[in-house]
Amino acid sequence: MAELFLFSIAESLITKLASHAFQEASRVVGLYDDLRDLGKTLSFIKAVLLDAQQKQDHNHQLREWLTHLKTVFSEAEDLLDEFECQTLQNKVVKAHGNTKDKVSRFFSNSNPLLFRYKMTQQIKYINNRLDKVAAHRHKFSLQIIDVDTRVVYRRDMTHSRVSDLDVIGRKNDKEKIIELLMQQNPNDDDTSLFVIPIVGIGGLGKTTLAKFVFNDNRIQECFPLKMWVCVSDDFDIKQLIIKIINSANDEDVSPHQQNLNMLDLEQLQKQLKRKLFGQKFLLVLDDVWNEDRVKWVELRNLIQVSAAGSKVVVTTRSHSIASMMGTVPSHILEGLSEHDSLSLFVKWAFKEGEEEKHPHLVNIGREIVKKCRGVPLAVRTLGSLLFSKFEDSEWEYVRDSEIWNLPQKKDDILPALKLSYDLLPSYLKQCFALFSLYPKDYLFPSFEIAAIWGSLGLIALPKTNRTLEDVANQYLHELLSRSFLQDFENFGNKFRFRIHDLVHDLALFVATDECLHVSFKIQNIPDNVRHLSFTESSLFGNLVTKKSTVVRSVLFPNGAAAAIDEALLNMFLSKFKYLRVLDLRGSTCKTLPRAITKMKHLRYLDISENLNIKRLPDSICKLQSLQVLSLKTCKKLEILPKGLRKLISLRSLEFSTKQTILPVNEIAQLGSLEYLYIESCHNVESIFGGVKFPSLKTLCVGDCQRLKSLSLDGQNFPELETLLVKDCGNLDLELCKGHHEEESPKLKLKLVLFFGLSQMVALPNWLQEAVKSLQRLYVLNCDNIETLPDWLTTLTDLKALGLINCPNLVSLADNIHHHTALESLRIEGCANLHKKYEPNVGEFWPKISHIKKIVIVEPEELKKN
Repeated sequence: MAELFLFSIAESLITKLASHAFQEASRVVGLYDDLRDLGKTLSFIKAVLLDAQQKQDHNHQLREWLTHLKTVFSEAEDLLDEFECQTLQNKVVKAHGNTKDKVSRFFSNSNPLLFRYKMTQQIKYINNRLDKVAAHRHKFSLQIIDVDTRVVYRRDMTHSRVSDLDVIGRKNDKEKIIELLMQQNPNDDDTSLFVIPIVGIGGLGKTTLAKFVFNDNRIQECFPLKMWVCVSDDFDIKQLIIKIINSANDEDVSPHQQNLNMLDLEQLQKQLKRKLFGQKFLLVLDDVWNEDRVKWVELRNLIQVSAAGSKVVVTTRSHSIASMMGTVPSHILEGLSEHDSLSLFVKWAFKEGEEEKHPHLVNIGREIVKKCRGVPLAVRTLGSLLFSKFEDSEWEYVRDSEIWNLPQKKDDILPALKLSYDLLPSYLKQCFALFSLYPKDYLFPSFEIAAIWGSLGLIALPKTNRTLEDVANQYLHELLSRSFLQDFENFGNKFRFRIHDLVHDLALFVATDECLHVSFKIQNIPDNVRHLSFTESSLFGNLVTKKSTVVRSVLFPNGAAAAIDEALLNMFLSKFKYLRVLDLRGSTCKTLPRAITKMKHLRYLDISENLNIKRLPDSICKLQSLQVLSLKTCKKLEILPKGLRKLISLRSLEFSTKQTILPVNEIAQLGSLEYLYIESCHNVESIFGGVKFPSLKTLCVGDCQRLKSLSLDGQNFPELETLLVKDCGNLDLELCKGHHEEESPKLKLKLVLFFGLSQMVALPNWLQEAVKSLQRLYVLNCDNIETLPDWLTTLTDLKALGLINCPNLVSLADNIHHHTALESLRIEGCANLHKKYEPNVGEFWPKISHIKKIVIVEPEELKKN
């Protein structure tokens, strides 16, 4: 049964009504008493919602009651949004408006007297509807459970690669696959592909086993070129060629995806042939569902241009697919033994050695593990669910849950996953459901997810000095702790991750009435769906035929917005009056309709990677609710819209522009701005120059080729924690420091990343200001940096140091052995450092051997020698 998420919606509405800002604003316009009554009614209903949601699966009438209630809740959301929009507009007119603005406002629908009358009528209408719905609650004998007591205990899991220690019970499988891969072809001249299928049910660990093999040192030595491609549902030849090319490039897919998409199939085939011709490669095709042999033969013929000994590993759930593709008998992956299952369960349910203190819980765990039938994903998920819980009753509830007794079809979602989802706190459930809007194997950036959750009001308002992104990151760590996320990569306060296919299926299941990922298989869009994503922009025009006041989000993940034109955009704006999130990344439209200003509820607007757009209407600055605006990689944008200071809710701003002087004074007036990304501003020579950004926490400056200086200091950037400077070839970092008195505030940076800065020969001295705050420092692709300064060891909070592709870097700081706080050191593509600090044999290895986690990757040129 799909979720309705009513408890979290009610909690969000009540929190908003109770906030100090909301109450103050309601007093100003004379609506305090009306809104207080609405809050009381919502609290009254919320008290029985947790019980109702637990009982709805067995009571059709109760389900109908909750569905009706959701409709009224949706109207209440829109009503409170309307009130917030009006409040924000009043603030802007008061702060920035002229006489003309104030006069036109008096004669418009925003006239305070008219607005108050309309709002009073709407509040009474919704209160009456809520009262009528609430009156029926007695039919269902619902208990009052006013507080959701479910909590998540977090554990640290920030690795993405699979190591021997992470995999239990699969060593024999690994050795069998490696033995097949290392076999020589009988005929040295034989260039036919050797295809090894790994077959097993969902959640059994086929992908984990393939990664286990893929990262083995013997495989690294045997195959000069290794490629990993996730195939999933759609065996589209063009997209698979693009994925293989990108994997062969050994770089992130996203920067190349759009450019390659613009090539036709013939051009792509030529590129693929150039990449693979004469190369001995290993290609993993992960999660194949295609049963069409013609498609497989077409792809096989395209990649069969390699050197002798090239091999393909295929993972699939289907024996018939394995038989069609394989050239050797399939490796059938079995379930884990009970012993291995229990070992895996204990690893995830307890801290190391803790299980010895709780033998009674281990015994209950043994019974739980039997119900998982050897499926590692199920074992790991339930182990994570019970982590740091020591009450017998909590473990017994999982063991005895009736969900294990439900009839299971072959492709049903694992009961273990659904059980773990059911026990999530309500505030995480709606956040999790939004994963269903993205295709399988999507690489989620935490910043994107946090921005969308925040724009939809799914994140609890921070009560301390934490930001919405901080709270969103907490949510992500909680989902990670329950094993709902995988391939988790940590970049300080930013993350990347994926979700398992079965977890994706679970998200689709629980979000059935809430979210819809629209593909060519979808015939129509249900009336009650609130969040939409499209695999192709053409589907929007074909399927969206009527207006909808419930739609909150429209997304085009993976660059599907490319064909969106002005006509389609106008259709968005006319169909969805209450849209909160609009993601048009990669669209090719040349203008943004002026009607965008009517979308006063819009909080998230992404038109990044648009290579055609030259101008934006200044009226876009009337979107006072806008929290996130991305104009990144809009390389033809001639000028930013005038009046940016009016976007008073803006928390995140990303842009590219051809301007020579940026409107930094306007941007600095955005009092809520926490994240600023300035990219591809090729005509700008200096930035900031003494302008104060009181709330800015993250600053990124990238690909500004003429930039010579940017002024940074603690006085003007009092909250700055993250600094990323990338591909600014003329930038002198020593000129980045503003000129201030010795006693002025110091920078409080926590994370610094320098990338592709050819002018940098040494770390800038002003980094010493962050002596008590800097935790992570990364230097990448800086060709001319030679040494690290001795003052590096004065950075007493520095935990992680990364040095990647710095060929002229000859040494670390001489006193690096005194840096006892350093926990992680990564050296990659630095030939001089590799020789001197090579583990156990390098001359200066003893100076760094105290560091807990050291990764030193041998440069390619040394491997060849």
